[in-house]
Amino acid sequence: MKLWMRKLVVVLVTIATLGIYTPSALLQVDAEENKDTFSSNTDVNESVSESAEAEKIDFNFERAEEYSIDSVLNQLTEKAKQQTITKFGPKIAGQVEDEFSSIILPNIEAVLQTIVEDSATADNFTYLEITEDPAKGYGERIFNVYDRKKEQNIAKFHVRRDHRPLEGYYFNFHYHISSDGFKEHHDIGEIYWDKNTPPKWMA
Repeated sequence: MKLWMRKLVVVLVTIATLGIYTPSALLQVDAEENKDTFSSNTDVNESVSESAEAEKIDFNFERAEEYSIDSVLNQLTEKAKQQTITKFGPKIAGQVEDEFSSIILPNIEAVLQTIVEDSATADNFTYLEITEDPAKGYGERIFNVYDRKKEQNIAKFHVRRDHRPLEGYYFNFHYHISSDGFKEHHDIGEIYWDKNTPPKWMA
């Protein structure tokens, strides 16, 4: 590159960046001269800090709302519904989804509410979650309620196929709880299928 071209580039860059860079020494001198102006802006600074504090309070309020008993219960119920519909699969869901939503789901929600309220006494309800994938084929498992803090299952929700001669097939919904070692069947409800054998889960 020719010398005159270099000089021209330097001049153009200097003009283009004029005023963008200010030496820090000049800033200190300017700050000392404007000390009185800064002290008169104390009210502005206080109002800014107050609004920042208000934002902090709102944020904490939102976090508290996120982890309220009702919000945790709603999250668990929604996840339980999704897991159950997934377990049904499209063939079964198409026929029983309405009955499930009106009869079984409210009972599942009532059981979940009891679990959440029992955990709330120890402030553990925020650690509850729905785990496990639904069992395929003929398996009974729908989902488990798991406590991350204790690292253990609290309840196991299942659905069993019952065949009653001359009546047909029913889907029996029940759950097991850790307090009795998951041995007892606690009924939730049942849905009638048909006299014909239902398809496999998730089919």
